[in-house]
Amino acid sequence: MDRRLFTGALLATPWLAGAQTDPLATRLRAGACVVLLRHAQTVPGIGDPPDFRLDRCSTQRNLSEEGRLQAGRIGQWFTSRGLQPRAVRSSAWCRCKDTADLAFGSHQVWPALNSFFGSGGRETQTAQLRAALGRIPAGHFEVWVTHQVNMTALTGEGMAMGEGLLVDARGKMVARSTFG
Repeated sequence: MDRRLFTGALLATPWLAGAQTDPLATRLRAGACVVLLRHAQTVPGIGDPPDFRLDRCSTQRNLSEEGRLQAGRIGQWFTSRGLQPRAVRSSAWCRCKDTADLAFGSHQVWPALNSFFGSGGRETQTAQLRAALGRIPAGHFEVWVTHQVNMTALTGEGMAMGEGLLVDARGKMVARSTFG
């Protein structure tokens, strides 16, 4: 087959052509950035029950069935574009770990991503996130699965469950997506 014809046939393939022209995917490939991902859709509620425990998912507000599907769709978005994060870090909350695992297959718990809703830690954790942003090299990106309070403290932005904010090394949001 003629090389030009073969290349044209590949670009005519909708999923591959989209992967090549998607501005968000292009920005992720450039690296030196993070996708701050709010955990996927949960069962209704705000925060967690007063007696919740991090080591027992049954005591926490967890992903709904729609949230589990949403996390899978997020992972498919990255896979269909050939995007592989250098690291997937997560809050210790089960809804974040489950989002990370369903979307990317694995995660590392990082306490800086833990929710500080109703408690202290905002300044210290946000400073840790800012410092880590500056250490991600060009050509690489990470995904950090966390909570609304952490994302708003870092960027000043609001977001829906399952929405991601693409944040550059300075902590500035440069794009947002629901990856679907």
